[in-house]
Amino acid sequence: MQWTPPINPKRYHLEQLLAARGVSLDWLNSGDSDPYCPANIARYSIVAASKVVPFHYRGAVTDSPEILGWLKELVDHAREIQAERGAPVASVTQGRSLLLLGPTGTGKTHQTYGAIRELALTGVAATWMVTTAADMYAALRPRHGIDSEAEFRRYRDASVLLLDDLGAERKPTEFTEEINFRLINWRYENHKPTLITSNLVPKEISARLGDRVTSRLIEMCQRVVFKGPDRRRGEAA
Repeated sequence: MQWTPPINPKRYHLEQLLAARGVSLDWLNSGDSDPYCPANIARYSIVAASKVVPFHYRGAVTDSPEILGWLKELVDHAREIQAERGAPVASVTQGRSLLLLGPTGTGKTHQTYGAIRELALTGVAATWMVTTAADMYAALRPRHGIDSEAEFRRYRDASVLLLDDLGAERKPTEFTEEINFRLINWRYENHKPTLITSNLVPKEISARLGDRVTSRLIEMCQRVVFKGPDRRRGEAA
């Protein structure tokens, strides 16, 4: 962990997040050059989060009680492991997963990027891999000069994985079904925290993703259902 200089909250769109969590800028920018203090880890994590959160969601703040509760579980577990091992830094490596379901435009993706920013502010380290299901399949398709298995392991082994839009493809192929099962099964068996969004309603999951994947998702994930109209259409109007 490297020391990170004090940061400008406006550059990282932190004003609303700091206010929502009652965190002072004085605390965030404290640390006396100690790379292992929670404030420095928070600064380091905020800078890292800004590199994986798209511009559109740069100021996202989650207000979902279920997501906030899930993040607290991850943070508490990371701190317990740190205390048991005497580690200098509390890091998220294991925990439950979360499955966000609901129609397009109900705020699932906004909430997930808010979760990344929220976790960064806690002073607990977490290395995120962020992708949509479609982008992941594209990255893993066999092609000249690319080691598809090495690429797959980047998603499989991620400390925390955000997988957006799972099940969006209308006609799953053998290739996508294999990727889904291998990815979900490995993370299920190794208790790797995964934040998944899907436009599917609960009764569609098994038909679109298959019984093997669905069974594992049910056991490994807390399920959160988002409802309401398409907010994007409302904003456009």
